[in-house]
Formats: sequence, structure tokens, C-alpha cells
Amino acid sequence: MTVTNPLTPDVPRDTDLEQLGINVIRGLAMDAPRAANSGHPGTAMALAPLAHVLFTRVMRHDPSEPHWPDRDRFVLSNGHASILLYSMLYLCGYGSTLDDLRAFRQFGSHAPGHPEIHLTTGLEVTTGPLGQGFANGVGMGIAERWLRSHFSPEIVDHHTYVIAGDGCLEEGISHEAASLAGHLALGRLVYIYDNNHITIDGPTELSYSDNVAERFSAYGWGVDDIGEVANDVDAIEAALTRAKADEDRPTLLILRSHIGYPSPHLTDNAKAHGDPFSVEEIRLTKEILGLDVDETFWVPDAVLDLYRRCIPRGRSFRAAWQERFEQWDGDKAVWDAAQRGHGLDGWESKLPSFTPDDGPMATRQAMKACLDATGDVIPGVIPGSADLTGNTGMAMEGGLAQSVEEPGGSLIHYGIREHGMGGVMTGIASHGGMLPIGGTFFVFSDYMRGAVRVAALSEAHVIYSWTHDSIGLGEDGPTHQPIEQLAAMRAMPQLRVIRPADANEMAQAWRIAVNSDGPTALILTRQKVPVLSETVERAGEGVERGGYVLRDPVNGAPDIVLIGTGSEVQICLGAADLLAAGGAMARVVSLPSWDLFARQTETYRNEVLPAGIPRLSVEAASSFGWDRYADAFVAIDHFGASAPGEVNMHEFGFTPEHVAERANELLAGRPAS
Repeated sequence: MTVTNPLTPDVPRDTDLEQLGINVIRGLAMDAPRAANSGHPGTAMALAPLAHVLFTRVMRHDPSEPHWPDRDRFVLSNGHASILLYSMLYLCGYGSTLDDLRAFRQFGSHAPGHPEIHLTTGLEVTTGPLGQGFANGVGMGIAERWLRSHFSPEIVDHHTYVIAGDGCLEEGISHEAASLAGHLALGRLVYIYDNNHITIDGPTELSYSDNVAERFSAYGWGVDDIGEVANDVDAIEAALTRAKADEDRPTLLILRSHIGYPSPHLTDNAKAHGDPFSVEEIRLTKEILGLDVDETFWVPDAVLDLYRRCIPRGRSFRAAWQERFEQWDGDKAVWDAAQRGHGLDGWESKLPSFTPDDGPMATRQAMKACLDATGDVIPGVIPGSADLTGNTGMAMEGGLAQSVEEPGGSLIHYGIREHGMGGVMTGIASHGGMLPIGGTFFVFSDYMRGAVRVAALSEAHVIYSWTHDSIGLGEDGPTHQPIEQLAAMRAMPQLRVIRPADANEMAQAWRIAVNSDGPTALILTRQKVPVLSETVERAGEGVERGGYVLRDPVNGAPDIVLIGTGSEVQICLGAADLLAAGGAMARVVSLPSWDLFARQTETYRNEVLPAGIPRLSVEAASSFGWDRYADAFVAIDHFGASAPGEVNMHEFGFTPEHVAERANELLAGRPAS
């Protein structure tokens, strides 16, 4: 039987061949986990018709150019069903091979257990922890609308499609992100909820009885419960088409599927979720599907040809866009900079510089000054905060907030949704065209940690402005005073952590964060700190290297090295003066970024921290990890107290006098406890 495809009306549909293609996807969904003895076949089998419709009938994508800017975006939030996505990428011609599928979940494979953006061509985001992809999709919707508003609907005109399961909807991050999406009325977001009633433990009824339709309606989404149509490709296409037409709000399609379909023994069974089918069950299921039961990874040429039609179709979409782009009379330099997530050429010349005469300034205030000074030459930058805009400095002077009325606003009010903010920021960055920076108190980075970890894993270009970075924040007390967070974030691979000592180090940290790829965490003070005379000339190179000599003794070699970060660097300088008065010479090292310092040559690191000279670190945070650089520590390995910040710092030993005392103990051969 043949019918017409509205996206490619000149190519008739062969519905029998389409059904064979869907069945082949189901066969791959069984074969790959069986070969790996690990994986999740059931969801991929159930959603094969949906994936077929999305990739062949609905989405505008070009497998020959996966990063074409105006492509539709697709996110598999329930990333455990990754074999479904890998199968589609192989079949449609994104460069994956059958050998990749055969190596599913194996070391070095391009088909890892959950989708990882840097390993597999054609992915938009890294998904796996449930709910992250849900929030990423919201970020993509924000990015699409912002770019369309700032540039032109002629060159920005696409949709974001997200598949999410029960687990995604149960995780709290989806509540946060869905609420924000509804508030912003993000049209062009089409989410499909795979309502299969199964989790690892068994039926969802064990722990989950939400009325999903009412929940999302209350958020302001359009909801379409399309029911028992998981195997009806025309009904699925019609529902997706209706959803695309709603430009005024995000849409949730509720699809009742049957996990493991059409397995004779495992359909609607929790065992189909996370366990490979037995060889016998695969054979029985392939018989039902009409597949070759004696072959694994069977893909007949006719099926491959069917899906490879996505390539010429995608090229035609991209060519039409390229023609529109070439005719567009907007500023292409601005477009290019936004797409890269960096500043215009030479933007660094607008970075502010500071002198001691400018007076004390909290590094969070210096962050605000940097944002105000450079925002107009970083085309895609968009700050936001979790209800702490003024506290964190996350607003550019004169900027308007994002809203339904202002889709091009240069500020996002994320609300009190730290985890959602983190996931949305990753989606914005992964979409391309924008550089998100999001702020909250450093202690509440704990609420963001899941999203931060995924951003680090996927090397998303996001910037975190985490303020109120120590007991120095004062009266809010131990619930708000970070202790262990700095060590925890430093332990995260691929997260660049910078704790600047003053306004000049802050400006250089901002430069590094904007110019670098991957995520950067800026750890900033609430309290004012002096602008150090030494940073005026030295911070430019020093912060980029992660650590540098801030001050050396005027005469002679140092007897001891004092190593500080953030607000404690000034304390080290004061302690050095006290030591000098007593005849001990101290070198003061500012070490704003362990990550950047570790990347330097061993020669450079040894020059800054020479062997054979005692070292004392000073940081108002946990001492955990400092043994790599210091022989003794002035740190805080317990919770703080509710008191004015300067009182806390004094009571817990962060004073020049106490640091000098500890340094003298170290010089006397009595390492501090």
C-alpha cells in the first residue's frame, strides 16, 4: 500500500515497507542488549513506531550535516532506551554502523549504555539520569525562541521533540522545568510521554498515581491524551502535527504504550525494562514480527534504503535554509559569535580593570560589573538566577526579563528551581546560539549537582555564578554557609572551578569562562574584599594559569609559602607582613583554580610552589584535598555559625594573626593539626 508523505510529496510511502522497518528496529532493540548481556530492550521496542514517525515523517533533520543550525532537535530523556536512538542514527545515515550496534555498551563503543553527546554523532544532549533530558528540552525551547526573536524567523524556525518516561516525570527536575516552560508559554516544544505503566520495580502503581494530564494542564501546557495508538503511525503523525501547530504553549502528548511489545511473554512485564531477552524469547518475538530468526542485527537493503531517504530530504531542507540565510541581511558576525557561544572578536578590550582606589568590592559585584561592561559584545550571553538576581548580580544593566511578551529578554528568572535551572542551562548551551550564566548561593549548588555533572560530562558551555561562598556570608548561618561544596566541585571532572581573590581576578575569570569551552564555576564572595595592588598587573596571566606568585619577599628567598584562594588571599598578604616583622619571609601564592593550575607544566608548578619550602594553605572551606599542595591548612572542617561575617572569620581563625601563628608553628617543625 502506498500513500503520500506531506514532507516529501514526490516520494510515495510504502506502508508495508514502513512496517518492516519498524519491526527491524524492534529486532535491533532485542539483539543489541542480548549481545551485550546488558541493556533495556522493552521501551525501544514499544516506541519503534514513534521513532519511525519522528525521523521519517515529522522532524526536519539532515544526517549529512548533523549540526545544521535550524534543524529540529530531538531528546531521548529516558536515555536507558538508547538502543532506539542508536538504531535510528544508524538507519538514517548519521555515521553509526552495525558494528557500533554490535558493540553496544562495550568499552570504546559509539553506542554506550546511555547517550553521550561526545561519543555518538547525531545526539543533541547527554541523557541518562532521568529528567535531565526533560529540562534540557526546555532550554532548547528557550534558545529557539530567543534566537528567532533576536535574528529572524527566516533563519530560526524549528521545533524540539522530547520523549520522556514515567521516571523522567517522577524526578523533581521535570516538575521544575515543566513549570518554567508553562510559565514562559514555550511553543515549539513537543513532548511525548511514554505512558507504559512500568518501572524497574514493577508497575508504576507501586509508587506513582499522578494525574499527569491535570498536572501539565495546571502548568499551562497543552495536553493531548492520544491513548492506545503506539502502533498506529498515522495517528501518531496526526498528533505530532497538531502539537506542532500550537505555537502558544508547550504540548504534552500522552501515549499509552506496551513495553516489550510484541513479545509473547514479556509485553507489559517489568523484566522487559532492564533485562535482555533470552535467545528463545527473541526467536519467538521475531517470528511474530516476520523477521529472519536465524540472523542477528538483520537489516535488509530495502529497509536501509527507506531510512537513508532522510539524507536527500534533509539536504533539501538545509539547502533551502542556507539560501534564506544568505539572503538574510542581518549581522552575520553577531550570528556567528552567538552560535559559537563566545564574544565578538576583540571583546576582551571591554573588560573592566580595577585599582585599590576603587575600594573594597565583593567578587559577586565585580561579576556584575563585568557582565554590564561586556554584555553587548557577547551576543548570546543570557544571565539568570534562582530568585536571587540582585544577590548574585545576574542581570545586565537595562536588560529586560524573558517573558511571553518579551521572548528576546536578556534575563531569565528561573524562580526557586535550582535543579531545573541547571538542566535548562545545559539545554540552552547544547542548542547553540546562547551562552547561559546562572546564579545562586554556593551552598545551593547541591540542588543543582545532578545537572552540573551532566553538563561537565557533555562539556556544555555554561557558566555558574555561585555566590555567598563561605562562612563570610554571615548571619544566615550554617544552612547557607558552604563548607564541603568547594572540595566537591573541584572533584568533578571537566568542571572548571575558579575562586577569584578580588575584582581583577574576577574579570580574568570571566574572560576565561567566556572564551573556553565546557562548564565553568565561578565561586564568589558576598562580603567586600579589597582590590589587591598585586593583581593589577599579574592577574591576567596568573588566573589563566590557575595559580601564580602574588608577592615574594623583597629581600631573599622565602622561608614559607602561604597559599590562598578567594577572600583569604588578602589574609595571606596580611600574615606575610606580620611574619616579615618577625623575621620570617613569606611568598604569597594565589591559587584561584586547581584545574587550570594542574594543566600547567611541572616546571611552572614547581616554580610557584618550590620543593623544600613549607606550605600553608588558607581557605574558608573544607581542608579536603589540600594535602596535594600544602603541608598544613587553615581551613574549616565543621559547620559555621550564625553571626556577622567578619565575626565568623575571626572566630574560626581566618585572620592574619592566626595565619601568621600557624605559619610560625610550621616553620618551627610543628605541623598544624
